[in-house]
Amino acid sequence: MRLSRGFLPTLKENPAEAQVVSHRLMLRAGLIRQTAAGIYAWLPAGLRVLQNIARIVREEQDAIGAQELLMPTIQSADLWRRSGRYDAYGPEMLRIQDRHERELLYGPTNEEMITDLFGQVVKSYRELPQALYHIQWKFRDEVRPRFGVMRGREFLMKDAYSFDADYASAVDSYRRMMLAYLRTFQRLGVKAIPMVADTGPIGGELSHEFLILAPTGESGVFFDSGFEAQDWLSEPVDIDDRASLEAFFTRMTSFYAATDEKHDEAAWADVPAERRREGRGIEVGHIFHFGRKYTESMGITVSGPDGAPLYPEMGSYGIGVSRLVAAIIEASHDENGIIWPDSVAPFRAAILNLKSGDATCDAICETIHGAAPEAFLYDDRGERAGVKFADADLMGHPWQVIVGPRGAKEGVVELKRRADGTRVELSVDEALARILGG
Repeated sequence: MRLSRGFLPTLKENPAEAQVVSHRLMLRAGLIRQTAAGIYAWLPAGLRVLQNIARIVREEQDAIGAQELLMPTIQSADLWRRSGRYDAYGPEMLRIQDRHERELLYGPTNEEMITDLFGQVVKSYRELPQALYHIQWKFRDEVRPRFGVMRGREFLMKDAYSFDADYASAVDSYRRMMLAYLRTFQRLGVKAIPMVADTGPIGGELSHEFLILAPTGESGVFFDSGFEAQDWLSEPVDIDDRASLEAFFTRMTSFYAATDEKHDEAAWADVPAERRREGRGIEVGHIFHFGRKYTESMGITVSGPDGAPLYPEMGSYGIGVSRLVAAIIEASHDENGIIWPDSVAPFRAAILNLKSGDATCDAICETIHGAAPEAFLYDDRGERAGVKFADADLMGHPWQVIVGPRGAKEGVVELKRRADGTRVELSVDEALARILGG
């Protein structure tokens, strides 16, 4: 993409309404614009980040056998009355009527709808387990939306739901999803620590929140640094073998991790002092087993092994896709702007032409841009070098290809790594190999 033609409106000054770093930088870097309180339009660069995150989330869901579908944003109030949640949910639910005065709602979550869909299709225990997910917009009418997309009213979420014939199988589904989440966050380039979460009136121990470490996090966190050293992408887990899943889960939960609400000083004392880490965290995911809560309340059964009706066990598993964009920025930025992990960046590199109009500089920039137009943002504007450097740092591209007249005469460019500021002179082919190959 050429910046001179791009819909990428950067701002030099911090917007007055932005209270946290991610909100300021998302506005300044041209990722979003507000259209109403707590509701944002995603501009081209922001949408690319959103799509990159969703792609990784989707790939890891598919890898554990979850099947993607797409449920509508508008739901019938009758579905929620069947579960008993319509009147209990509260003012966060946006209730509406159509022209025939039928009561509808803009979905804040999808337990009722997925349970109803499951009941329409699955009739026997032999068709279990099932894991279904979608990536869809949700709406919750927050009384005070703030912090940009961190706590907006409309948000993009991956929500998955598992259905199993018994509790032991439901535990297997939960552990498969735990592995998928750990691999997802590792691929996103963030440190997301699973913390035991409150299960509410349902009880049990199968509830974990995933928190990205960031100074602006809403929760205090305590964890064993040994967790950060784990490579979950290389974890040898057979997702179809119960013993393998149990061994993985036992090792994963052997590392102490708790929010301040669940912190246990006695257990914390058993963690070696050199491995104790404390900080703040932003919740970006939650996995939760809730048993037969919805299948029983909505009357959804399958035929069991003995022919008798059986209420399937369920779990729900959420990842805040749009919230992750802000959380990644909160965890990865400096005074100059965003520092994107390679896997989610809107562009792999910015090409900075320091002398637009110079034949040699222009030719080299065109060659690099032409090698992979979707991977490069070519700053071909007739701006000063300082403006181009500032915008490239602000937008956070992992690499900057700096093309100046001196180097261009010798056929070399300067390659800057945004994360640490290191620079090296390379030939055009070497620079392309470095950017596109890693």
